[in-house]
Parts: sequence; C-alpha cells; structure tokens
Amino acid sequence: MIRDVDVIVIGSGQGGVPLATALAGEGRHVVLFERAAFGGTCVNSGCTPSKAFLASAHAAGRARRAHAIGLRGDVRVDFPVVMDRVRGIIRDWTAGVRARLEKAGVEIVHAEASFAGDRVVEGGGVTVSAPIVVIDTGGTAVIPPVDGLAAVPYLDNASFFSQTTLPRRFLVLGGGYIGLELGQGMARAGSEVHIVHPNARVLDAEEPDASAALEDALREDGVQLHLGARAVSAAVRDGAIVLGLADGGEVAGDALLVATGRKPNTAALRCERGGIELDERGFVRVDVELRTTCAGVFALGDVAGQPAFTHVSWEDHRRILAVLRGEHRTRDDRVMAYSTFTEPQVARAGLTLEQAKAKGHDALAVTLPISEVARAIEWNEERGFYRIVVDKRDDRILGATLVGYESAELVHVFIAHIARGSTWRDLADAMHIHPTFAEGLPTLARKVSAELDARP
Repeated sequence: MIRDVDVIVIGSGQGGVPLATALAGEGRHVVLFERAAFGGTCVNSGCTPSKAFLASAHAAGRARRAHAIGLRGDVRVDFPVVMDRVRGIIRDWTAGVRARLEKAGVEIVHAEASFAGDRVVEGGGVTVSAPIVVIDTGGTAVIPPVDGLAAVPYLDNASFFSQTTLPRRFLVLGGGYIGLELGQGMARAGSEVHIVHPNARVLDAEEPDASAALEDALREDGVQLHLGARAVSAAVRDGAIVLGLADGGEVAGDALLVATGRKPNTAALRCERGGIELDERGFVRVDVELRTTCAGVFALGDVAGQPAFTHVSWEDHRRILAVLRGEHRTRDDRVMAYSTFTEPQVARAGLTLEQAKAKGHDALAVTLPISEVARAIEWNEERGFYRIVVDKRDDRILGATLVGYESAELVHVFIAHIARGSTWRDLADAMHIHPTFAEGLPTLARKVSAELDARP
C-alpha cells in the first residue's frame, strides 16, 4: 500500500536533517529514510570524530614543538582514552540528530530506501509517495583495485575510529585531505606513519607551494612520505600488512588506512525506477537549482557531485528551501571555500591565479610569508603564507590561499569580501587588531599596490 505524504527525505546528513525539520516545522508531513547511523558522514565518520581526534593529536604536536619557546617535558598521548572520547562524541551527536528529527515531528523510517516509481520510495516495509523528494545519501570510501587488498584488514574513514590501541606502524594509502589529517594525527599520537601517494606531491589539487609547506611539516612530525609511489599489492606477512609498490619496493605496517577518494551512495537507490539520471561516475545529475531529471526530486551535497564538505551540503538545503518557496537560488551563488585541518592548515576561498586566468580574468596574485606577521613570530608559528588573487581591471578580490596556523578561521575574511564584491583596496584600508594573524591580511592587500606600481 502506498501512502501519500508531503515530503520524502532520503538520508540524514547535514543537508537532509535541517531541510526535513524546516519543512516539518511548516506543518508538512515529512518522512525521512535512514539506513545507518543518524547524522551522516560528518557526525559519524567525518568532521566531528576526526576533529575530536585531531584536538588531542594537535595539542600533543604543539606541546612537543614548544621546546622552541622554552618549554620542556614529555608528552604522551593516551590513545585508548582519546578514541573512547571520540566514540562518545559520535554517540551523543547521533542521538542528538535523531532527537531533533523526532521533536520536529518528522516520521523516521530506519531502513534502506529505494525508488519504486516517480517520487515513490520504499524501504523497511513502508512505501510512500510525495510531490517533493530530496536525496541526501552522501558518499563512501573508494577502495582501489590493489591486488590482495580485499583480504587485508584495512581501515577506512569510518572504521578508523573503532581503533582501541595505537599501532606501532601506521600506513596510509592516499595523500588527500583525509589521509593527511588522520596520518599526521597518528604520527602525533605516537605511530610511525608512512603515507603512500601516487602523485609527486600531497594535496596535488592545490598550489605547489601549499603542498610543499605541508610536506615540510609532515616530515618534521616524522611522517615518511612515499611520493610518486603506486601500491600494486597488499598482503599480511608475519603479522604485518605489507604494501608492494610499482617500483618493486615495499612498506610494512601494523595497520592500514585506505583514503584514496570518495564515491556516491547511489547503488541502492534504484534511481532508474524513479526517472532519475546518474552521471558517468554514479552521481545524481542535477541542474543549478539542484533539481534532478525527475520533476519534484532534488539531490544535495556530495551525492549530487558537489564538493564533499558539510558546509556545502548545509548551504544546499538552504537553496532547495528557497527554490521550493519560489525564490531563485542556485548552487553557484556562493563563494566556495574549504580547509584542511592539518597543521599547517591549507585554506582556500574563491579562485587560484590559474583558475582566475582560465576564467578570463586579467588576474594578479601576491603573497605574504607568515614569517612577516608579528603574531607568527611571537607564537613560533612562522610556517606558511597568505596569498590574494585580484582582478587588475576592477580591483575585485577573486580568491585567496592561506597556509598556516588557524588559516581555516582567517579565510572567512575573504569569503565575506568576495561575496560582497570587495576590492583589494577595501581590505587594504581596513584596520585589523594588532597583534593577530589577521593583521597580516590588510598588509597582504597593500602588496597589490606595490606590485602594480612596480610593473612597467
């Protein structure tokens, strides 16, 4: 029997939950399907647990580096206590998400959902139809086709947090955000860490000097980087996990994290039965208003091929709500920004110089080493740089790359400026508090004037 309801939401991630509760708050009958833990990747295996883990790991790393400012002492991470705290936070936040949905009056079906027709969804013995359906099923780890890997007890970003003892040697397959954050965290927790990455530098989608700064910091933490190294086999030998490399070399460890990318959770949805097209990679195909190829069905976040960040999913839900209310909002009417939570952090907003030129801007970039910022010297946090990208024709700020201590906080200055169409002169004229890291941002903007004056 098919029941008619007002809204169906598939998935309880960071876009689906606020959307479901908002629509339920308007008096609509909302049914939400969730096949696993409530809260999606962010709460259960992404942002929340990883940053809780890194809170301990980075505190230990900073304490060890404090000898440079006159502090002495032995720092030891109690790994079982750290991980128990992380799992406790996951439990609390997951329960909080479910309580929020229930309080809002959302009908919850704790089962895997699939389409049974246009805007008809079934799961857990429940079949419902609605004029509005929203897909928020997120993504999961890609497991590369490495010979023997399936027989090895590897970890991914979800099972990583089930660890109860610190491995002496920890292998990481992949030099992207997840692999670097958790790899550096494990090194600071006390493991001997090896990161195996097939490309010539880590974070290879970022600017080369950003990668270089992070590589220096990782090596300072004792991380052994195997760059340009492709894993071709995996096996358990004498109690150790051994990765065989394409060049004939090997690297061994007591635990292995696979962090080689993400893929969309669309296989179980049976989208073809709902008239919903997927692209060649399996992501739900959407237009700029996040509408799928079936009228009334929307998709948000990384399942729709959006950047896999919680803030993107959350902002997607705001756009869908606006579209449902007759407003014109699109996935492109925002400044894209993100950060790693390594140390140093690598934060980005808007366009790089290369991206700006590719879009036809007559662009210029200037860079300020953090070592020229007073607070950085005072705090012994001089690794990194600030970079601004501007359009020489109208002076608008087009983008920024910030590499350094707490750059994820500082980048919001640029998000606001870019969103409002500010020029570099607006930032250059601003008075920022001394002595702060943010004090360096107007100084950075003033370098644009000097660069322009120096050009013939």
